[in-house]
Amino acid sequence: MLLLRLQKKSMSRIITLRDSLREAMSEEMRRDKNVFLMGEEVAEYNGAYKVSKGMLDEFGPERVIDTPITELGFAGIGVGAAMNGLRPIVEFMTWNFAVLAFDQIVNNAAKTLSQSGGQFGCPIVFRGPSGSAGQLAQQHSQTFESWMANCPGLKVISCIDPVDAKGLMKSAIRDEDPVCVMESEIMYGLKAEVPEEEYLTPIGKARIRREGSDITLISYNKMILECDKAAEELAKEGISAEVIDLRTIRPMDHETIINSVKKTNRCVVVDEAWPFAGVSAEVTYNVQKFAFDYLDAPVMRVNSADVSLGYAPTFVEEYLPNPTKIIRAVKEIMYVNG
Repeated sequence: MLLLRLQKKSMSRIITLRDSLREAMSEEMRRDKNVFLMGEEVAEYNGAYKVSKGMLDEFGPERVIDTPITELGFAGIGVGAAMNGLRPIVEFMTWNFAVLAFDQIVNNAAKTLSQSGGQFGCPIVFRGPSGSAGQLAQQHSQTFESWMANCPGLKVISCIDPVDAKGLMKSAIRDEDPVCVMESEIMYGLKAEVPEEEYLTPIGKARIRREGSDITLISYNKMILECDKAAEELAKEGISAEVIDLRTIRPMDHETIINSVKKTNRCVVVDEAWPFAGVSAEVTYNVQKFAFDYLDAPVMRVNSADVSLGYAPTFVEEYLPNPTKIIRAVKEIMYVNG
């Protein structure tokens, strides 16, 4: 029995989010010669966030390609390559810069399969950090999951747990559809235990991070950590919160969400994006549509403030969701004072 425990322990190790993403890309590039990485500073500089560190040395400049600072241009090259049988991974230094490439992502990559009558697709991964990363202000702090998920033909992944990120990245690279992978600039150093052996995480399946009976907390990306903290504090007060990490925004795992709400009868959705027409609005709509008779209170949302984010650290703190705001929402729909 002791030997089995030691063997199991040796099959995983603690690594960072950036390491898990690098492992996923490298493993897929070793497995399939058609996979390659391109983007600003991914090669000689080892990546703006060191996600691609060492990949140029292993795979060479034909498969790890530095591009000019022209998101529209190299996204278009990636789309053309995917349409002709290759499997590109396109890194954006931030999704804020990828706005320039939305024409290629939305009007070309997402529509290739449909416009060709199913004759050929566009198996491409667009990846990079999304959301706030501190004092970076209006043009560098936006959250783009709902923007991309609004477009049929695109799949959207958004997670920061290293074990999930690796398995989902590998699934994204193998997927026949274009996939947008949203990461977090300030979470690349987050550590977790990740298996050493080959594994894939299915796209479109949420993860129950913590089981509970009194209320369901739903979120994704780095806001899931705020939900974890809130759940810990709520537990001290005798409130049992179930925490669901969406992981995939499109396709969304409505079954896991609805089953949880049917059990807990209350729901708070936490979303770093602005409140209007976002992921939290989509989750809320589906909860009221499919679990209305099970709700003991209205669904609450905790979003970032409906304003552009300023530079000052006090603005950042006030702008973003946090455990205090989540706990306040929980207590409001549980009719708990305090």
